[in-house]
Amino acid sequence: MDKLDYRELGLKVGLEIHQQLNTKHKLFCGCPTKLASLETPHEEIVRYLKVSKSEIGDVDPAAAYEIQKGRKIIYVVPKGHACLVEMDEEPPHEVNREALAITIAIAKALNSNLIDEIQYMRKIVVDGSNTTGFQRTAIVAIGGHITIEGRRVGIQTIALEEDAARKLEEGPGYVKYNLDRLGIPLIEIATEPDIDDPELAMKVAASIGLLLRLTGRVKRGLGTIRQDLNVSIKGGVKTEIKGVSLLELIPKIVEYEAMRQLRLLKIRDELRARGVKESNVSDEIVNLTDLLKNSKSKLVRRVLKAGGGVYGILLKGFKGILGTEVQPGRRFGTELSDYAKAWGGVGGIIHSDELPKYGISEGEVAAIYETLGGDPSRDAFVLVLADEEKARRALGAVIERARHALIGIPKETRGANPDGTTRYLRPQPGAARMYPETDVPPVRVDEGLLREAERIKPPLPDEFLKTLESSHGLGKELAKQLIWSDDLHTYLDIVESMPGIDRKFVASLLVITLRGLRSEGIDVSKLSRDDIVKALRLYHEGKVPKDAVAEVLKEKAQHPEKDLDAIASKYLRLSEDEVRAVVERIVEERIDKVRDLCERSFGMIMGATMKELRGRVEGRLVAAIVKEIINRVCSGGLEG
Repeated sequence: MDKLDYRELGLKVGLEIHQQLNTKHKLFCGCPTKLASLETPHEEIVRYLKVSKSEIGDVDPAAAYEIQKGRKIIYVVPKGHACLVEMDEEPPHEVNREALAITIAIAKALNSNLIDEIQYMRKIVVDGSNTTGFQRTAIVAIGGHITIEGRRVGIQTIALEEDAARKLEEGPGYVKYNLDRLGIPLIEIATEPDIDDPELAMKVAASIGLLLRLTGRVKRGLGTIRQDLNVSIKGGVKTEIKGVSLLELIPKIVEYEAMRQLRLLKIRDELRARGVKESNVSDEIVNLTDLLKNSKSKLVRRVLKAGGGVYGILLKGFKGILGTEVQPGRRFGTELSDYAKAWGGVGGIIHSDELPKYGISEGEVAAIYETLGGDPSRDAFVLVLADEEKARRALGAVIERARHALIGIPKETRGANPDGTTRYLRPQPGAARMYPETDVPPVRVDEGLLREAERIKPPLPDEFLKTLESSHGLGKELAKQLIWSDDLHTYLDIVESMPGIDRKFVASLLVITLRGLRSEGIDVSKLSRDDIVKALRLYHEGKVPKDAVAEVLKEKAQHPEKDLDAIASKYLRLSEDEVRAVVERIVEERIDKVRDLCERSFGMIMGATMKELRGRVEGRLVAAIVKEIINRVCSGGLEG
């Protein structure tokens, strides 16, 4: 794959960072912001959502797409984690002022301009993740910036909104959500499209994420922070990519989306060069079931046996286009298949650029071309194997997407795949999506909110790095590793709760020692935060030596069922007299060698002692005693 020149491509990237706030209550009710467990008692309710025209007479395209699925929506309502507000059976309560104060604090840290009066809006969402059919959201601040390695990246808006319900499962004709997450306060930070490099996109997301963590008032863990990317190149369109949860995936997603848009533009130019017009993409969908009823293809036979059929369309002038790679492992045919899956609910498509395959013979390919009236040397075709209604919906979507190939790149919302590629999710929402919220009164930003925000306001990452170096005594490299790790607040909690503890040791344990255990094949994810805190407290209280902490945690990770105190009992700190007795015994066992070698016997005695006492005494104490006893032997003070 050739290296892309992002400056020449005119790459533009904007980020939308969504982070759950760690407040006591949800945004519009008194329910807690903790997720329910599987054992939590619950009820289920069933709903069907519909969409209507906006005040200006438009139907939002994304909403229209969701409604055409006609799905039943099942809501799990866990006791104590959701109430009538989440079920849309009661109006929202007063806006959570704690969440507002945290959002204002973050806005101030980003040099943003606060809105004097915060007005909530309704944003249409009809995929079932909101029982109301909309999400309540409000802009709290506009403008501002963050600086990354000398690059200034503008902040567009900072909003406070309610998180959506948690999807549990989905299947044919239904989707199930848990209402425990619905209503958790969510801050959304949108940047300007100032980012022009994939690596910079990751650094900006990481820096904003770090700033949020430095408040100490945001949730941590999988699913609590999500990044959406808006990516475009010169001649392309702004494409929204949803659901990026891993920072390290951002550069690859940006690179692959730039590649996709570039190759789609090349496909457009190639089709135009061939003289293909939108009118060449016919609306005609042909029933090919009888033609393939005797096919030896297992796939075809299975669909026909289930009562389905084979339906096809001709794409004039598209020969070879459907097999063109647009992202690694994904071709233009994959793009068409995504549309067929999304709009028709089918398993995918079969296209001529990949045939003969799936048991479909060359003779059958020729017969399909003949029936569709196509030229095998220049045309392509697409098949869908399904019942007639699904097949026609799927192929209708394929036709529209194929026509758009002659225009360029469609405006889409796409989802991130684990390998950095993306897939079609739905059309981008339109201007008719937002309208005022009439159940939530405007909130004035008063002095009380501003004072609380000032107390919460986080330091900028660069400022906090200097604090870790100067006040905490950490080296620059260790401080950097700590500040970017998920264990930063664990470190801060430990050093605050255990005054006088060796801060450098705590930081090294969290970001270096545990990583070293992981490289040994130890599954440190089995260690809880409480395990780490308890092991360090035993060290802080002088019950186990420093060298034993890693050993205790290693054994706990290997045997999670064991009690940590029981593990630590094997490493209880020895007194200086006990250590001295062991060293004297080891020296006596090697007295002749010690007398011959004197100070050169240090390594031998030290090694033998640490092998016996490792984890129960600090090495520097052993070293001091070994030197003392060797000196005494060599000066004639210890009898053999």
